Amino acid sequence: MQSISTAISGSASVNRRRSVHLRRERTFTIILFLLPAAALYSLLVIFPVLQAAYYGFYKWNGLGPATNFVGMDNYLRILRDEIFQQALWHNIVLIVLSLVTQLPLALACAILVGRHLRGRSFFRMIYFLPFVLSEVVAGLIWSFIYHPRAGLLNWLLKLVFPAWEPPSWLGTPNLLVLFCIFVVITWKYFGYHMILYVAGLQNIPAEVEEAAQIDGASSWQVIRYIIIPLLGRTIRLTVYLSVLGSLQLFDLVWIMTQGGPANSSNTMATYMYQFGFLRSQLGYGSSIALIMFIICFSFSLIYQRKVMHQDFAV
Repeated sequence: MQSISTAISGSASVNRRRSVHLRRERTFTIILFLLPAAALYSLLVIFPVLQAAYYGFYKWNGLGPATNFVGMDNYLRILRDEIFQQALWHNIVLIVLSLVTQLPLALACAILVGRHLRGRSFFRMIYFLPFVLSEVVAGLIWSFIYHPRAGLLNWLLKLVFPAWEPPSWLGTPNLLVLFCIFVVITWKYFGYHMILYVAGLQNIPAEVEEAAQIDGASSWQVIRYIIIPLLGRTIRLTVYLSVLGSLQLFDLVWIMTQGGPANSSNTMATYMYQFGFLRSQLGYGSSIALIMFIICFSFSLIYQRKVMHQDFAV
């Protein structure tokens, strides 16, 4: 009996050592495969963020080493600058407009073209085409459309209303220019969100909707109590992407207005570019970039922990 128990304990010890060895090999393999991606991420993301944080404490024009240490002056200047506050407000306006206008419209169109509309593949392609274009191309197209004299928009309005006085859509220093830019943003990204919703709709079994309709639910009740709750994960994802995209908006604004007129369409990104590169204040621009990173990272962290945490649960 003693020899049998000794053999069993020895076999168990060998199995434990083998299991530990296999876990170590698996861990080493995972680390080995992750190292190139981690190195690339550190080089292209972490290092630039740390570099921006470092230069944000200096008054530096980008030429030669940074030697004029100013401490927190750049950050205090940002907080006192009314132009930056206005640019931040513009980002918030675009976020609100996207959440209350763009995403609901995309969801409504996704439901329309999702299953029952004839020729739905054609409509999906048409709606998604603007997203394929680059921001620069989209900005140039709409700059011509908004042109006060030769633009397509004023020409159509003049055709319908002969007494129409063509305004300068992108040259009026008020919220009009911001709403005009939002129209372009919606045109550009509307199809992308719609395709995400269509993909989510395809994961909802048709039998669930049919059962609700048999029980007497109307089309609106099916949408409200079945489709929207089951699309919760996709809706949370589109909200996340929309907010981050609005916070980092640069290309379309810069191509169409360069933040003007009179800073009426400035965003945090265009404000950073103006001061960091055009005015050769790279130390100040680095502090703006770091604040943008903190805002985006904080939102991302809070949103994922408080709102999207259930989507990652296994």
